[in-house]
Amino acid sequence: MEKTGLIGIFNQILLDERAAWVEHQKAPTADELKEQRQLVLSHLQKIGQGNDIGLILATEKALLVNDATLYANSPAMKTSLKTALKELEAAEKSLPLVQNPTLYQAVDTAHGHPKSRTGGLPNDAVRRFCSSQAARLLNMDKSRLDADEKKIVEARKRNMRSAEKSYALLQRQALGLGQEQSQGLSR
Repeated sequence: MEKTGLIGIFNQILLDERAAWVEHQKAPTADELKEQRQLVLSHLQKIGQGNDIGLILATEKALLVNDATLYANSPAMKTSLKTALKELEAAEKSLPLVQNPTLYQAVDTAHGHPKSRTGGLPNDAVRRFCSSQAARLLNMDKSRLDADEKKIVEARKRNMRSAEKSYALLQRQALGLGQEQSQGLSR
């Protein structure tokens, strides 16, 4: 069969898939799914507004564990989620250090090389997780998700940015640098 025939067949398959998706959206369960996703989105937005780094990280952990348990359906996805969870674990262990200026001064010293700093502050485990997770979420946002799923991904990205900004302020406080907004925050 010639190439144009194959493309024509493929275009018809795509149209048929779209028609099936439209019909799927009319099913009674579609409304329930939409409601549940709206609850997830609303809760994510509420959590992000609080700027509580610990709560944002705990929420993201719940989402990552949920995805790994229920939705990981490829080796690449499983690896990505496993990496994210390991980075999150390191961030959770590192987070309390910023509360103690003496301990955090040691972290600052350990991150003395310019490549291990962002905006003049240590690019420690918390900052690395927030940045990496924002990048992973940005990649998810480019995938074939429906509008409700993309809203959830966007809320998660905003929460990661919020956590990173709040954490940068804690870093500045711990290092006695004042409250100025740090530069170089990710995504």
